[in-house]
Amino acid sequence: MKNNGKRLTTIPLEGTFYAIGLNYKKADAEIRGHFSIAEEAKPAILKHAKEEGISALTVISTCNRTELYGIAEHPFQLIKLLCEHTHGSIDEFEKVAYVHKNHEAVEHLFRVATGLDSQILGDFEIISQLRTSFRLSKKLGLMSPYLERLANAVIQASKRIKNETGISTGATSVSFAAVQYIMARVPYVSEKNILLFGTGKIGRNTCENLIKHTKNEHITLINRTKTKAEAVAGKFNLIVKDYANIQSEISQSDILIVATGAQQPTISKELLYLKKPLLILDLSIPRNVATEVKENKLVTLIHLDELSSVTDKTLEHRASQIPRAEVIINEILTDFNSWTEHRKFAPTIKALKSKLSEIKSNEIDFQRKKRSDFNEEQAEIISDRIIQKITTHFANHLKDDAASTQESMELIHRVFQLSKTNP
Repeated sequence: MKNNGKRLTTIPLEGTFYAIGLNYKKADAEIRGHFSIAEEAKPAILKHAKEEGISALTVISTCNRTELYGIAEHPFQLIKLLCEHTHGSIDEFEKVAYVHKNHEAVEHLFRVATGLDSQILGDFEIISQLRTSFRLSKKLGLMSPYLERLANAVIQASKRIKNETGISTGATSVSFAAVQYIMARVPYVSEKNILLFGTGKIGRNTCENLIKHTKNEHITLINRTKTKAEAVAGKFNLIVKDYANIQSEISQSDILIVATGAQQPTISKELLYLKKPLLILDLSIPRNVATEVKENKLVTLIHLDELSSVTDKTLEHRASQIPRAEVIINEILTDFNSWTEHRKFAPTIKALKSKLSEIKSNEIDFQRKKRSDFNEEQAEIISDRIIQKITTHFANHLKDDAASTQESMELIHRVFQLSKTNP
């Protein structure tokens, strides 16, 4: 990200801020599945991180990416943490992953949160997932002031970009892409038997898009937890079948959409007793349909990675909105960097104020003993005003210093003999 030709920098006081992870750009669905983290597994990762001395961490895992954002001494701490809590190996990670540090990590998070780095440009589902991750990190005590400020900044950027640009106009979600694919390739789709297995967020969205766009009244829902399927079915007046009947339901279907959250394949070739062609769309990460189903000549298997090209016109319009989105990101990044720079020298100003207050106290004590008419109250007021003016002057110098802020801080420490542990 550029701002008037200058790269923005951000350096957290607590240590080095890293973003480590992998996404759809280099890792295929199988590899992404190896590193996928279920929601119920995230607390264990965060608690483990705390035990390892990591001061701040948040975890995001979607069908398109798995990423850890945290403050650590070395990125390998985060990489090791990820591999220990997933089925992925360090060797696999190194082949497809990325590691961003400080300002690059911050910029990466902004692009992820605002949909600029999504597989489908402008997909804003990611921000709700990030919000959930931030809340969990805060609940478990891993949301440092730096990470919390950064989280608020990226949420603000996401809101502004969604409201002030057209980057999220038009439907291009995975669920919509699946329905578009079906409508483009299945004739008389309104008369086909459609079975939807899995009623999580993607499943519900797919169901809604199916009803809206296909006018199909032959949609059946199955979910391992039947009550969840019934809740969705009640909204749309659909049929719900028991999970135990999935084999017979598949045999009667023309289209099977799989959107479960399982970590292992739930649809195998052994489940398929087919007498007619079956189109299977697997919208899950990790893959929930075993690739062996393609051995059945009646099966056509499509994974979500193959659906990203069905909305080219919408994406072309969205791409035209990227420059405006980047302007908004730069505005918010500039404010965030200003806050970060202030945090860098805040301890120095605090130590300077403490040193000057110590000098003041010693001098007032000396004058009190030396002068019988000494007005201690007035001396306190005047001295405090002078200290405030001096520290404000130094603070403004550090904010506006054209030279190195670090050099200026070191000079202040030497001149006033401030110790590094000075409060």
